[in-house]
This record gives sequence, C-alpha cells and structure tokens, in this order.
Amino acid sequence: MTELPKNFPEFSIMYKTLSNQIKTLENTINDVDEKQRAENILKIKNYKTEITKIKKMFPENFFEELS
Repeated sequence: MTELPKNFPEFSIMYKTLSNQIKTLENTINDVDEKQRAENILKIKNYKTEITKIKKMFPENFFEELS
C-alpha cells in the first residue's frame, strides 16, 4: 500500500468539501447575475487548483476509488 499524507483525514475532508462547493457553484451558475457568475467561475477555478494539489499528495486514483 502506498503511503498516505501525514494529515490524511484533513486533506480528505478538504477534498470532499471543495468538490461539493464546486458542484453547488456549477449548479447555480446560470441563476445569478454576470458579476456573481464571474466570481463563481473564479472560485471554481481556485477550488479545482486546490483539489489538484491535494490529489498530488495521494496515490494515483485514490479519490476516484472512494467515489
């Protein structure tokens, strides 16, 4: 088995939280005004960047296997 990061539970929770936030923002993106839409798109981009960082700390396909 591949070594998990030292703060495994925290990163796992953060991954799940960010994933849920992205889904929520994507579902409401068409229901907001242009300014809010731009802000939501930026948030989604930032959240995806953080998710990528988290994924790199874990074994390949770790989160996909949990889904």
